[in-house]
Amino acid sequence: MFDIGATELLVIVIVAVIAIGPKDMPLALRTAGRWIGKIRRMSAHFRTGMDAMIREAEMEEMEKTWRERNAKIMAEHPAGEMGPLQKTDPPAASAEAAVNKANETQPPDKPGEG
Repeated sequence: MFDIGATELLVIVIVAVIAIGPKDMPLALRTAGRWIGKIRRMSAHFRTGMDAMIREAEMEEMEKTWRERNAKIMAEHPAGEMGPLQKTDPPAASAEAAVNKANETQPPDKPGEG
């Protein structure tokens, strides 16, 4: 993000040691660490909020699209136009029925053949 290289970091450390002094350096680093932690937590909280807002906007858009498609389908097929659904056999039962029907239509085997 900031793109700080090794030489820039070394210059910052040297300036900090000269300006703050080696005695107060641990306290300064601790304070800087706390501030950096707060900034990271705030940015994570902000990012989470933004993600939630984006998700909500996407959901609203999807609901709007769904309502439009539903209205279009309902306009194309009024309530009285659609009849009741026809009951169908499950696939296994219909396959068995087809096999049984095929066996009924075949002539029986002659004795002695096989």
